[in-house]
Amino acid sequence: MADHDRMRASDADRQEVIQRLRTALDEGRLKMDEYLDRMGHASEALTYGELTPLYADLPETSLAARAPAAPVPPPAAGPPAPGQGGSAGLPAPLKVVWTVWAAVVSLNLVIWVLVSATAGQLIYPWPLWVAGPWGAVLLAISVSVSHGRRGHPGDPRRLPPGPSN
Repeated sequence: MADHDRMRASDADRQEVIQRLRTALDEGRLKMDEYLDRMGHASEALTYGELTPLYADLPETSLAARAPAAPVPPPAAGPPAPGQGGSAGLPAPLKVVWTVWAAVVSLNLVIWVLVSATAGQLIYPWPLWVAGPWGAVLLAISVSVSHGRRGHPGDPRRLPPGPSN
């Protein structure tokens, strides 16, 4: 056992101890200053003998880890939840393009409002030419992607199989 304490610890060993300390902090077993102090010692530890005292007064596993985990219900099919909008099933790159579109349209609207306010009258609504065509193309792409994904087996919104003849 003494030989084990003199063996050099790896980065993974140090990270495991830090994670164990973090769990103890989350459970209220350690105060923040204790956690920070022990974490600093763990990251500087060279051997197992230096790591062991940092968690020796903590339980092996937490009560939450010993309790059986409740099964996670599968996501419900149907319309997206409030706050998700229609972008719930879109791939990340398409969500980014929609965000860029919204930012560009917003900027153009602000410029149009400022120009109209300084002119003292409403001028031609040119931001519609920025928002309209680009938005229509993005909408068409989004609709085709979301309908195309409904047939994939991994999609929770997949349509049930039809009756077999």
